Amino acid sequence: MSRFIAVTGLSLLIASNSAWSSDRSIEALWQLVESQQAQINQLTDELDATRSQLSNTRAKARITEEQLDVTASYVEQALAETSDSRLSIGGYGEMHYNNLDADDSDNDLKEVDFHRFVTFMNYDFTDRIRLVTEVEIEHALTKDTADGSNTGEVEVEQAYIEYDLSDQYFARTGLFLLPIGILNETHEPPTFYGVERNNVESIIIPSTWWEGGASIGGRYSNGISWDFAVTSGLDMPTDGSSAYRVRSGRQKVSNAAADDLAYTGRVKYTGVPGLELSGSLHYQTDPTQGNGGDLLDEGLLVSTHGIYTRGPFSLRALWAQWNFDGEGIEAADVDQQTGWYIEPSVKVRLLSKDWGFYTRYEDVEGGRDRDQFDQWELGFNFYPTDNVVLKFDYRDREHDMDSESGRDFSGFDLGVGYQF
Repeated sequence: MSRFIAVTGLSLLIASNSAWSSDRSIEALWQLVESQQAQINQLTDELDATRSQLSNTRAKARITEEQLDVTASYVEQALAETSDSRLSIGGYGEMHYNNLDADDSDNDLKEVDFHRFVTFMNYDFTDRIRLVTEVEIEHALTKDTADGSNTGEVEVEQAYIEYDLSDQYFARTGLFLLPIGILNETHEPPTFYGVERNNVESIIIPSTWWEGGASIGGRYSNGISWDFAVTSGLDMPTDGSSAYRVRSGRQKVSNAAADDLAYTGRVKYTGVPGLELSGSLHYQTDPTQGNGGDLLDEGLLVSTHGIYTRGPFSLRALWAQWNFDGEGIEAADVDQQTGWYIEPSVKVRLLSKDWGFYTRYEDVEGGRDRDQFDQWELGFNFYPTDNVVLKFDYRDREHDMDSESGRDFSGFDLGVGYQF
C-alpha cells in the first residue's frame, strides 16, 4: 500500500512539474517522495495516538460521570437523612448580674450568677410517638458547701413520651411541665421581659413546676385547646422557716411521695390573631402527702391569664390564687395565697435591631412574710439577632409586713440570654 502511494505521488509530481530541469535525477525525486512518505507516516502515527487518547478520555469521562452520580446520590441521601433526622437538639441559657440596695444593708445583693443552662434532646420513634427531654444545670455547678447546702443543681425538667392519638388528640406519660400560667411551659430568655422571671409565677405558681404522671389533650382548628393531667403532687412543709410555702413543696419527682395525687386541667383559646386566653385548675386533696395531719388539708389553685398583641404593642396579665384548708394554715392566716401582675410592652426596630420596652406591676401574697410584697419594674430587652437577648431592668419592692421592711429594695439587673 505504501509503495502504491509512493509511486502515485511520484507520478503526480512528474506530471505537475513539467518545468523541472531534465538533469533532475530520478534518485533526487525518489528521496523527496521518501521524505514525504515519512511525514505521512508520522502524521498517521500521531492521528492514531490522538484517537487512542480520545478513547481513553471518553472512558475516563464515563467513569467520572458515574462517580459524580454516586456522589450526588450519597449527598442527596445524606441531606434527606439530615433534614428528616429523628433526633433534634436545642436549649437555652442565661447569666444575671444583680445590683440591689435594701433598706437593711445586710440584705443587699451584688452578684453575678450563671443562672441556668438547659439542653433539649427530642427523638421521634415514629411520626406519632416521640420522646421529649429537658436537662438543666443551675448556677453553673453543683458543689457541697461547708454548711451542708448545695450551690447548684442538675435537674431533669422534662422526660416524657408523647403519643399523637389523632390529628386533634394526644397523650403524654412521664415527667412534664404542668399546663399552668404563662412561664411554666415557655420560659426561654428571649420569650419574656425582665432579667429575673416574674414573682407571681415563681411564688404562687412555683415555676418551673414539673410532675410525673400522664395527661391527655385536644387541639382544635377554632383555636380552643384543653389539657387534663393526673400526676404526683406537692409535699408542703407545715413547720420551720418554709412552713406553708408552696414552692418548698415541689418534690421534682425525686423519690416523690405519692400517697396523694394531683389533678390539673386547662382550657386555652387562641382563635383570634394576637390573643391568648387561658384558665387552669390544680387540685390536691392533701398537699402534705399525709404528713400534715389537720394542719393542712386540701389545696386548690385557680389561675387565669391573657396575652394580647397588636402591632408593636402587647399586654400580659395573670392572676393566680391558692385556697387551702387546715387548722394550722388557717391559724397562720396564709390559707389563701394570691398573686397577680400586669405588663404592658412595646417592641420597635431601632438602628436595624429589635428593642422591647416594658413595665410591670406585681402584687404577691405568699405563704411567708418575705413573700408578701408589691413590686414595680421597668426595663428593656435588646435583640442583637434572633434568639439572643440582652436585658436591663430596674426594680422597686416594698413588703407588706413591718418585720420584713429591711428587705425592701431598689436596684437594677443586667442579663444575657439565648435559645437555640
